Amino acid sequence: MNSYFDKSFTQQEPLPGAALESAMNVLRHGRLHRYNVTENEDSETSLLEKEFADYIGVKYCLSVASGGYALACALRAVGVEPNEPVLTNAFTLAPVPGAIASLGAKPVLVEITRDLLIDFDDLNKKIDESKSRILLISHMRGHICDMDELSSLCDKRKIILIEDCAHTMGGTWDSTNSGLHGLVSCYSTQTYKHLNSGEGGLLVSNDPDLMSRAIILSGSYMLYDRHIARPETRDFGESKYYSPNCSGRMDNLRAAILRPQLKELSIKCEEWNKRYGVIESILGKSNRIGLIQRPSKEGYVGSSIQFYLDGISSQGITKFVVKCRKRGVELKWFGDKEPNGYTSRFDSWKYIAPQDCPKTKSTLSTLLDMRIPLSFTLADCELIASIIVEETGELD
Repeated sequence: MNSYFDKSFTQQEPLPGAALESAMNVLRHGRLHRYNVTENEDSETSLLEKEFADYIGVKYCLSVASGGYALACALRAVGVEPNEPVLTNAFTLAPVPGAIASLGAKPVLVEITRDLLIDFDDLNKKIDESKSRILLISHMRGHICDMDELSSLCDKRKIILIEDCAHTMGGTWDSTNSGLHGLVSCYSTQTYKHLNSGEGGLLVSNDPDLMSRAIILSGSYMLYDRHIARPETRDFGESKYYSPNCSGRMDNLRAAILRPQLKELSIKCEEWNKRYGVIESILGKSNRIGLIQRPSKEGYVGSSIQFYLDGISSQGITKFVVKCRKRGVELKWFGDKEPNGYTSRFDSWKYIAPQDCPKTKSTLSTLLDMRIPLSFTLADCELIASIIVEETGELD
């Protein structure tokens, strides 16, 4: 009962040596801007876009300054207008409704299920009520809903699907890479995601008109011919005149850091899942802890884990989080009415219209979340999970 975990939950594993050398090459020549290239040279950003497009299995890819920028760029590229309703999960991180609100559009929140997936019944209801034509689905904390059913629903209801894959890079649905079901999909390379460039984002699509708009929106000026994973030059005919420059380019330094990491992504995903499996198996031994049931077709990446402490009051949850923190285990509670760190409940987003999502509120009321950095060993994961289980024995 006296064991203590002494590693940081925000310390990432070191970047691979190839990433350091690639970064130094960029620093030596000084051409950090993505369009600052020599004759017949492909920039690091253009090469990253081509390699990521090949990895995911799409025609086009655009690298940008952040995952949040990628979301806003995607929304602009599909033509979202001020005051237009845009559907999204009620359970997500603040950059998702933030991207919608940044365009002056109106987030319409959709309930989630016990398994942290979008509620299809409520989605149909909100489509009817809002008359929205766009769903920005967030695969929140790496949980992927039935994408066959969602795609069918969107096709039937004529809904444009945008996927936020910030937590599912490397994940799959029925062996199809996450991000291949929407018209356009967005990924993050912020430090706590599956590739680490501090900040950064990637946007992918097979639609040439959409991607030509996105490239112009990102701040390409008329230099779009320096992209590799781009539409044909003729596809920029209208975009270059009517798409505003909303500069949000990725630089060559970040792209240089990311390219070697992309080569190791599949291995990293396997390592995350080993750690997730160790923690899940130990937590599952406690009758106080409720685990998330994952669909059989979901190929998830266990870079974080979520679980429930059902029947515990808000005060009890707060005390539990404090007790675990005193033993070195950092948990986040998504049910807290006050924003804390990266967690916030939908009713704390005062920049959007108040919305009643009782099912989501109830679900989040006992939901806890924990990062699983790859800097943790399997033995570390055993210790962390054991501490959590021990502390549940102290609950009221």
